[in-house]
Amino acid sequence: MDFPVHSGIEFDISSLRERADWIIGVDEVGRGCLAGPVLAAACRIRIGEARGLGVRDSKQLSAKKRELLVDELFALPSLKCSYGIATVKEIDSINIERASLLAMERALGGLDLNRACIFVDGKLLPSLERTAGYVALEAYVKGDSLSWIIGAASIFAKVKRDAIMSDLEKRYPGYLFDKNKGYGTAEHLLALKTIGVSPEHRLCFKPVREAFLFFSGMDM
Repeated sequence: MDFPVHSGIEFDISSLRERADWIIGVDEVGRGCLAGPVLAAACRIRIGEARGLGVRDSKQLSAKKRELLVDELFALPSLKCSYGIATVKEIDSINIERASLLAMERALGGLDLNRACIFVDGKLLPSLERTAGYVALEAYVKGDSLSWIIGAASIFAKVKRDAIMSDLEKRYPGYLFDKNKGYGTAEHLLALKTIGVSPEHRLCFKPVREAFLFFSGMDM
C-alpha cells in the first residue's frame, strides 16, 4: 500500500537533526464521547525512515482503511506505538481536558523519549520530565492533518478505542457502542432515556447527568 505524500511539520526540523534521532506523534480519541475511556496513542519512528511518507487524519478514513494502515505502519522497521488510557472515573474526577492530557502522558511513558522531537495534536502539552531527554515538545492545532506521524497516532488510537467500545457493547448491550463508539448519536441519546446510564457513561457530560438524575428520581 502506498502512503500519500505531503510536506509536514516533522520535516521542518533541520536545525534539530544533530540532536534528534526520532520523531514522535501523539493524538487522542474519544474526547467528545458520552461513554468509554479517552485513549491516546504515541508513535515513534526514526527520522530518516519518515521521509516521503504521509498519513491522513483517522476521521477521514473508513474503519477498514484504518485497520489496513495499522498493518502497513507496523511493517516500518523502527516504528513503535504505545497507548495510554484515562478511565471514565478519571474523566469524571479531573475533567475531560486533563484526562486527555493524562492519557497522552501515559502513552508517552511507554516509549524511550531520548533524542526525540515530540509533536502533539491540539493546543495543550502533556506534562513530561525534562530528564526524559527529548529534544522538542510542540503542540499543533489540527496536527493530525499537518503531520503524518500525528496522523499515524490518530489511526492507532482510533482502531484501539473502537475495539474497546465494541467490547463494551457486549457488556452493556443496547447503547450501540459498537456503532456509535460512545458518541452522542440520536440512537445513543434515546438509549440513555430508555435504559438509563451504564457504569461506562461519563456523568460530567450533560446528557448523561440528566439521564442519571431522571432514573435516580424514579422508584427503581
